[in-house]
Amino acid sequence: MNRNSLFLILSALLTVSFWMSMKFSIGSKPIKLKKLELKQTELNEQLISAKILAEKLDQVYTLFSRNLALSLEDSLAEDASLPFLKEITNLMDQHNIALLKIRPRVREKKENYYVAPYELTIKCTYENLGNFLAEMERSPRLITVDEFSINNGIERIKSTVKEEDLLEQEITLKISTLTLIKSKVKLLS
Repeated sequence: MNRNSLFLILSALLTVSFWMSMKFSIGSKPIKLKKLELKQTELNEQLISAKILAEKLDQVYTLFSRNLALSLEDSLAEDASLPFLKEITNLMDQHNIALLKIRPRVREKKENYYVAPYELTIKCTYENLGNFLAEMERSPRLITVDEFSINNGIERIKSTVKEEDLLEQEITLKISTLTLIKSKVKLLS
């Protein structure tokens, strides 16, 4: 019995010394590591959010730079902006759209921006029209589609000889570009 008691006491002593050494050598480090891991996860989420925000701010800057005129004499603010007309005709060429007529209208002053309306008459398929409108929406230039009408009456169907000719429609689009004019703000001293 002495031997067993000695073995039991020795094993209890070794177990206690093992747990005490673990407590002093490792201690609360796993808890601190867990807290640091949580903090690192939170900071990584903030970094990802900051990257997304920075990317969106670049897009906002691009939006402003492409739609902000320094004065009324700027080419963006003109009634018939040649850069915009060139851009829109290039888009039409890319999407196989025939431009039949383009008519710029007189620009209108709204609250704190100008609207330059255009009336376009084009000939294309519905699919090409959809692709063209989607591409205009992705443009950094602010463009609104005010109205569109498709000239597809019964007379057209009766007068058409070939069925393929019915695929392309004559469409009238009324679009507008929006231009912000840089204001002259006076600072009070």
